[in-house]
Amino acid sequence: KTDAGLYTCDIGTDVAKSKVSVQEKPTEVTKQLEDKTSPAGQDIRLSCELSKADVTIRWYKDGKAIRKSQKYELQQEGTLATLIIRESTVKDS
Repeated sequence: KTDAGLYTCDIGTDVAKSKVSVQEKPTEVTKQLEDKTSPAGQDIRLSCELSKADVTIRWYKDGKAIRKSQKYELQQEGTLATLIIRESTVKDS
């Protein structure tokens, strides 16, 4: 249900009108990523929380897009977005 629309105040002899539009608030990161240090060979889990669920998330490493693969697992559940780096190596730093 939307609150946007044309609202009127009708007193019989006169009418006042107002057009209402509601703009959605932009999605924000409500919990930032944390720095991680891990021994080589272990999985690393990075998570951030968002102000809204079902938002398109893109992960990057050094400016390059990360895609789901054997190396990277991308999860999104509600407002929580998680990147899992499988079997980390020094090159993942």
